[in-house]
Amino acid sequence: MSLPRRGRGPRLAGSRVTGTAGPRATALSPQRTGRGAQALSHAQRLTRRRHSSQQVPPEPESQADFRSGKWLFERAGGDARDSRQALCAGIGSKHRICGREDVVIPCVSDNDSGSVDLQLSSIEDIRNRPSSVENTDSDISDFPGLPPEPLSDSFSSMACPGPLGEIVIDTLIDSIKEGFNGDLKDEHEKLVFLRSLSSLSQNLPYDETTESFINSHLVDIVHVLSVLVQEESLHTLFSPVRQEIFVIIAGLSYLDVHLLFGSEDRADLFSLVTRSLITLPSLSILSQPEEGMPSRPYTPEYLYRQTFQAFLEMLQSLVVKDPHLENLDAIVKQMDPWLQSVVDHERERATISMSQVLKCLSRHLNLKLPLQFQRLGHLVALMALLCGDSLREVAEEAAEGTHYLLRITLRLKYITHDKKNHQSLRNALKKCRQLLELCGIKQFYSCPVKIVQIFEVFLNANELCQFAITTLDSLGNQSHPHTQGSAVELLITLVKDVESQTEKVPEVVGVICARLSIINQPRLRQQIIHTVSLFISRPKYTDTMLSYLLCLPVPYDRHLAELWRSLEVELPSTTWLLWRLLKKLQKHHSMAPQEKTAYVAVAATNALYELFVGNRLRAAMFRLCPQLLMTLLVQIHHSIGLTMSDITVSSDLYTEQEMPSEVTPLCLAMQATKMLLLRTLCWQEFYAMEKSRGWSLLGGNDCHLQGVFLLANTLLERNQDLAHKVMYLLVPLLNRGNEKHQLTSAGVFVEGGVRQSLVWLRSGCFQLLQSPVVKRLPNIYSVVRLRDWLLCGNNLFRILALRGLHHLVKHQKMKEDVSSLLPPIMDCLCESDGRIVLLAMQLLLHFVGMVDPSTLASLMKTVFSLFGDVRPDVHRVSMTLFGASVKAVKRADRKGIENQILGSLIPLLLYSQDDIDAIAEESKRVLSICATFLKWKLPRAVSCKDPWYIRPVQVGTICKFFGKKCKGKINILAQTLTYTKNAKLPIRRTAVLFGSFQSMWTAMSSRCRALNG
Repeated sequence: MSLPRRGRGPRLAGSRVTGTAGPRATALSPQRTGRGAQALSHAQRLTRRRHSSQQVPPEPESQADFRSGKWLFERAGGDARDSRQALCAGIGSKHRICGREDVVIPCVSDNDSGSVDLQLSSIEDIRNRPSSVENTDSDISDFPGLPPEPLSDSFSSMACPGPLGEIVIDTLIDSIKEGFNGDLKDEHEKLVFLRSLSSLSQNLPYDETTESFINSHLVDIVHVLSVLVQEESLHTLFSPVRQEIFVIIAGLSYLDVHLLFGSEDRADLFSLVTRSLITLPSLSILSQPEEGMPSRPYTPEYLYRQTFQAFLEMLQSLVVKDPHLENLDAIVKQMDPWLQSVVDHERERATISMSQVLKCLSRHLNLKLPLQFQRLGHLVALMALLCGDSLREVAEEAAEGTHYLLRITLRLKYITHDKKNHQSLRNALKKCRQLLELCGIKQFYSCPVKIVQIFEVFLNANELCQFAITTLDSLGNQSHPHTQGSAVELLITLVKDVESQTEKVPEVVGVICARLSIINQPRLRQQIIHTVSLFISRPKYTDTMLSYLLCLPVPYDRHLAELWRSLEVELPSTTWLLWRLLKKLQKHHSMAPQEKTAYVAVAATNALYELFVGNRLRAAMFRLCPQLLMTLLVQIHHSIGLTMSDITVSSDLYTEQEMPSEVTPLCLAMQATKMLLLRTLCWQEFYAMEKSRGWSLLGGNDCHLQGVFLLANTLLERNQDLAHKVMYLLVPLLNRGNEKHQLTSAGVFVEGGVRQSLVWLRSGCFQLLQSPVVKRLPNIYSVVRLRDWLLCGNNLFRILALRGLHHLVKHQKMKEDVSSLLPPIMDCLCESDGRIVLLAMQLLLHFVGMVDPSTLASLMKTVFSLFGDVRPDVHRVSMTLFGASVKAVKRADRKGIENQILGSLIPLLLYSQDDIDAIAEESKRVLSICATFLKWKLPRAVSCKDPWYIRPVQVGTICKFFGKKCKGKINILAQTLTYTKNAKLPIRRTAVLFGSFQSMWTAMSSRCRALNG
């Protein structure tokens, strides 16, 4: 008795008053009658009968016996016998262990014929009744086979002892308190405490003091009982302590005092008492005498049977009046592991216990909403599996329990079905009757497959999922191959039967598919794949099936991958399946950017990849190839930089340890795109992307559009038909979706649609120009679309616009349309993004000959400001554009441009010594153009490739030339001094050297003029 006490918890209020434990003291004068003055209820009569010292043989019973031989008299796990048979054998009160009477079960009197007679004629008698669920039992009586079975009143004539006197009550309370305060060391002390508590509980209906004491000490009672149970050996049975504990719990349960429900302590006590009985060794082992043990007046076999019978009564006392089935739910939870035990005698005891609980409940069923029993599908699966157990005793006990479970299910479904639609229940009963007519009742209960067919009619989708999960879990029971075989047959039957009830299919199949990894039987796997294929082909259920399948973990393991790859979809539905997957993926491309990406998008991408690998939907892949390709490209853009931790994942989908780290959404999207190209025979395009590192570009954050450009160009060059189909999709794609969706589509539009239009224009293919593909994308549409992008605030769209305009100006007919966009194009020269500036200058190279003098002058001024830009490409192209602008100046406009050209000479001269060869060469070339414009002939030293500091003599020659030519026009020395602070060493060095020589030449020139003057 060393367990620490937990905090006191509140009393659990129940609703069961049917009996109580037997008395332990002689009844005295009823001085404290209290509620005892009222008329005795049926429950009280049962209670009195339990405590009566008289032994009355039980009435003969007609049971639903599906067992062979003398099964009715030889059961209880091969160990226990019905206590009523013991009574018939003449065991009197003097033979009861430690002076107790035999335990009598007051709640399982059975008089049914053992069949469930489902006749449809009584359905017609269903009338409009009040919606109150209080009349449920009378309503269900309209169905033959489900007659109300009132409690027997045969115990009313039994002698009923009166309430206990004050002295006895006080004595019992003192004895119980001693047990609370001290350790109960030996068996005698334990039995005194337990019998005192049991005797006191008898007086609970009659005495307020007794009621107050018990209710205020429930925590203490639970604690002491828990300690006593744990002190009992799990390997031997030499003491009636267990039996007394079971009797106390049962007696208090009859009196609405529950010791097994309502708190963690009570639930733990329930688990302890169940384990202490179920895990006892088999009766053959218990009956073996052990050395050193004291002799007893009773045999271990007798003690075991009495203890087991008390345990059964304890369980039944919990469901005698259980209108909401919350107690049944708790019992199933406790019995669950033992019903699936690999130890035969443990499984047999649990099966007997469950069977007796269901039998008792079916006799006292009075259901009221709301129902708390949520394990019906699980319990049906357990009982069906046990009906196919290799141990005959277990199978026969399970068969009897299943009989009562069916009766409970029928009443349960009646109270919960839609009262406005009796037809659904009528149809279910009709199918049930038809199935029962095909085989005898005994055959039905001995065949698990028949059980599935009957119960499947009444179970809803959630309960069928429970059934499937429980049966699937049993497949992992390697110790019982027979159970595995039964589970396989049950699942195959379930999957076949639910095909006719389409509203239940998706959930059931989804549950089964989530556990494919534990299904190794080829026949079952083939049936599951066939069912999935069948329903995913039906347009009405395609989306629902996909929703369940796309909730499974990605990347798919080999079992789920096999499912996707093996789908045998009917030919007309192959396109529909791919289309619905596309729509689920595209739906998330249309949403505004969120913190995390939707899991369905990643799962749909993986599903597409597996379908492509399976290659069973080849015709649909070719038909939808343009849509698939564009959608997967957009998905790649959405997946860049993401990991699985950036995906919105349900908390029960992965555990922290199972979250894949090596697989990313980008990887899944990339492999789906590659497989699509291979399966649609785009081999050349695939290898071109491989050779040019196009996949790396596609997956890059800053170079994704370059990868899109590369793929679009490859399609144009190698697969014109596919390019045409993709172009046909561009218009709607450009007008929908979020920013990433539109960017990827725009990349294909710029590189594919615009360039293809130019190819047709150049080649003069007038037949192509008349095709509906081209009519969907007219040239004027391209210019307008590009203008909109050019004026938007997104730099990526502006880059795409400039790139597209660059393609258009290559054709003379389009050049005039593009020229209207020169002002916004010139504005791009002031942008900070070097790509925009570079593309704008490259585009302006085509228009310098078309602009007016003022615009040209403004352009040259802007371009000149870009000389020396830290971005080498911008620096070089700015000089190129400046040179082109000088060439474009007309003779009449020379005077207005000359000063600008003169101002650019010294910068160009200094940049000719840049350490970047391309810039140096371009500076020399543009300087030569400017000299030609000014009609100068530059000295040969200007074009020398050697650095100036190697040949300083040449610097003097250059200084003398520019000093004479620019005298009085520009301040050469002032311009040169500004470059002495340039960031680049070659430019600073050149400026210092040139400035020094220029100063010397200026001084010498001044001295010469003074001497000559």
